[in-house]
Amino acid sequence: MPTPTTELVRERLIDLGSTLGWYRHGRHDPTTWLTVVGRGTTSSGDFVRATWTPDGPGTLHIQWRGNVGATDVVGVPGVSLASYGPGGAWLTARAPLMIGVADPGDPALEHARHPVVAAAARAGRSLRFGASGDLYHELLPTILEQRITAGEAYRQWGRLCAELGEPAPGPFARLLLPPDPARLARQPSWWFHPLGVERKRAQPLALVARHADKYWQWAAMSPTDAGAKLRLIDGVGQWTIGSVLGPALGDPDAVAVGDYHLKNVIGNTLAGEARATDERMLELLRPYAGQRGRVVRMLCHDGASTPKFGPRHRVLPMHRW
Repeated sequence: MPTPTTELVRERLIDLGSTLGWYRHGRHDPTTWLTVVGRGTTSSGDFVRATWTPDGPGTLHIQWRGNVGATDVVGVPGVSLASYGPGGAWLTARAPLMIGVADPGDPALEHARHPVVAAAARAGRSLRFGASGDLYHELLPTILEQRITAGEAYRQWGRLCAELGEPAPGPFARLLLPPDPARLARQPSWWFHPLGVERKRAQPLALVARHADKYWQWAAMSPTDAGAKLRLIDGVGQWTIGSVLGPALGDPDAVAVGDYHLKNVIGNTLAGEARATDERMLELLRPYAGQRGRVVRMLCHDGASTPKFGPRHRVLPMHRW
């Protein structure tokens, strides 16, 4: 049975569609659905996520209807929650953090010395850093995204969930839970090969699953301490950690160092340099220490990109390397 509907009203507007978007890995993510009509704070939409919680499997359904019901109160009007399964109560309690009501933002960025940062901050002032508290769910698709294109990783995530996932609690047909940690941990490296996942990514997936019970405690730590714990897992490096600390813990300073494209995007956007290194990216982001991840996310949300040179490379699927 769904939990009673909860109305969330805050003192500022939140762009729920963009804020919730980083929990979904690809448009066809079997565990996380997002439908948005309109843009920004006036959008309407539905967000559905199936996941594992400390209390077992659960499904969270978030609906919002733009400014319906808003009067003189600036906030997040018309947001309602329903949850299903043994983990439903945990997800309902976590939902306000997921949509970013605890994130104060950083209004000072709107007055940054760099005009591009200031403009992106003004355009993205309603984009919040939510925190799912779910390191296990955030880690699995992120590990799959190591070393390959996003499109190929999204397909592999879908196939992995189809093979090892179970139907999610609630009335949502075809919604799947992420792989049960116990089932995933038992799979040998060769089992992943037909999915296109080679040993260097298969082994971290199994190791992450083996330690799944620890992540609830780690998610309650500071991002620095949680990152130190994650580094103990073989195959989980700085790129993966920088990618998951934002959506899992709401860390506004987390940066995915080692990304193939990000360093060039930041170099081009902040310094007009078409190609850059990770060291150069961090140098350019140094004035925003503590909010580097927020700056990166706002710039990308505002359309930051990098020049393309030469013909587009043909993508060869991992299983054909």
